[in-house]
Amino acid sequence: MLNLGIMVLRFGILFAVIVVTLFAAELTPPGQRWVVDPWTALVARTATTTMSAFDHNVVAVGPTITQATGGFGVTILAGCNGIEAMIVLAAAMLAYPAPLKHRLAGVAVGVVAIQALNLVRIVSLFYIGQWNRDVFEWAHLYAWQVLIMLDALIVWLLWLRALPHPAAGLNEAAA
Repeated sequence: MLNLGIMVLRFGILFAVIVVTLFAAELTPPGQRWVVDPWTALVARTATTTMSAFDHNVVAVGPTITQATGGFGVTILAGCNGIEAMIVLAAAMLAYPAPLKHRLAGVAVGVVAIQALNLVRIVSLFYIGQWNRDVFEWAHLYAWQVLIMLDALIVWLLWLRALPHPAAGLNEAAA
């Protein structure tokens, strides 16, 4: 029982250190210039490319997506690019006592899962905003914020479940 308590404490401390470190790095001017800004522009281009498959009037300039014919646009800002959810998920996976290859694979799959849902989020918000600004504000500030973080939690829980059980490795080594 003591061993489990120490493992949980170690995980909690390591998780907190990684989260604080990554958020601090994200907030620095170099972090913004070299990571956040290019990532946000990439997210906007990806969303625009996706929407262009069925809407040829959508254009992206940097982090801003605009409907060329109607003039409506959204700008993807920090907090809307999925980076925060990726940081929380990566910190949880990197802090967990699993083999490094499993942690890195989990982070890679998690980034894809979070960004896939974030893409759905951005596309839906773009069209919701053209339809009704009040619904847009509610969906943007409440519904989608929760869903993106819930996505990170679900991915982490699925990843935990997919990890090889520690006893399985011991049984194989003993055989």
